[in-house]
Amino acid sequence: MEHKHIFEHVLPAIESKRNEFQLYGYDTVKEEDIWTYCIRKRWRKKDIGSMRVHEVINDILKLTPAEFMTYTQIEEQRESNWFSDLNSDELQLLLAPKNKGN
Repeated sequence: MEHKHIFEHVLPAIESKRNEFQLYGYDTVKEEDIWTYCIRKRWRKKDIGSMRVHEVINDILKLTPAEFMTYTQIEEQRESNWFSDLNSDELQLLLAPKNKGN
C-alpha cells in the first residue's frame, strides 16, 4: 500500500468516512478504496509525504459520496474491455471502414 505509515495515522478519519458512506447505502466501500481514491484523484499532483496531517484528514472528511462514486464508475469504464468477447477476425470486421459503394 502506498504511503502506509500515513494511512495508518489517518485511519480513524477514513473509517469515519466509510461509516458515513454506509449510512448513505454504500455498504461495499472499504477503507482502502477511500485511500486509493485520495491517492489517485485528490492528491495525484501533490507530494503526499510533505502534506500536513490536518490537510490529509480534511481532504478525507470533505469527500462526498457523489465524488467517490463518479470516480469509481469512471475507473470501471476505463478498466473494462468492451471487446474482450470478440476474436481478432470479429474485431477487424467491426472496426473496418465501410465501403461507400455498397
